[in-house]
Amino acid sequence: MIDAGLRRRVARARVGHFATSDGKVPSVVPVCFVLLGTTLYQAIDGKPKSVNPAQLRRIRNVRANPNAALLIDHYVEDWRRLWYVLFRGRARIVDAGPEQRRAIVALRKKYPQYRTTVPLPSDALVIATDVQRLRHWRASSAGRGRSRRPGRPA
Repeated sequence: MIDAGLRRRVARARVGHFATSDGKVPSVVPVCFVLLGTTLYQAIDGKPKSVNPAQLRRIRNVRANPNAALLIDHYVEDWRRLWYVLFRGRARIVDAGPEQRRAIVALRKKYPQYRTTVPLPSDALVIATDVQRLRHWRASSAGRGRSRRPGRPA
């Protein structure tokens, strides 16, 4: 289980960095996300893309190699308030059904832009990352990083 304090920090964070690989070349892209249970969700929004959403590198990479990571960090000039969490898991594409609808509702709730300025279509492709491991650190923990499986106590 992801402890309540860490879950609150993650819920307040506005951007994460999603890392994938086709097995040869790594790729990292900033994303909006939401954590539901032990699954992280992100969706391909309605902003103009240079290719069809199904052809985006992150979608192709997930299909070729489901191992993925999402880094969420908090940086401020007061280094006593720094923290990060690195989630690692298996990513998958969700393109229909109740899980996809639940993810889109949660993303729209977290990000008002998805309701106002940047459309998040009801049929948007969703990337679900089932968290298998996480590592987190914060400055107040005096350098003691933690690595564990989400279902295990800290």
